[in-house]
Amino acid sequence: MQADLRTRVSLLNPIHFLGLGFGSGLSPLMPGTMGSLAAVPLLVLMSYTSHTVFLVIALIAAAIGVAICEKTASALGVHDHGAIVWDEIAGMLITFLFIPITAVNLVIGFILFRIFDILKPWPISVIDKNMNGGFGIMLDDIVAALMACGCLHWINSYAMF
Repeated sequence: MQADLRTRVSLLNPIHFLGLGFGSGLSPLMPGTMGSLAAVPLLVLMSYTSHTVFLVIALIAAAIGVAICEKTASALGVHDHGAIVWDEIAGMLITFLFIPITAVNLVIGFILFRIFDILKPWPISVIDKNMNGGFGIMLDDIVAALMACGCLHWINSYAMF
């Protein structure tokens, strides 16, 4: 499948490059986790911006993600192919809205987001099963990110990291 994948998408195509999480989605092991890790340098860079700029970038990443994921899925011929990880990148940005970017928060937020994204508790599972296209690919990760963000805010309200 990996060889077939490389004939359908190209990292030279900017849409595919983003859809595949700067290439992290091509990892043969845990591409979603690798995509989430690819967001960490972005989070560190964004930590130097204001909350407003951080929010705007996260919203833009989510909004353009619909088209990026749709076009990459279309090129691959598979809805929500595992190599498409832009949704994880946008999800990580949303997870850290209004959260101080510290090493401890990065680890906890990463773990929380991956738990919600992998286990897909309600309503994430309903969205994942019933929504198609780029919007469906993005929405389940956005909801997972909002749940992880809420948990991270709760944790931060009781502990200082």
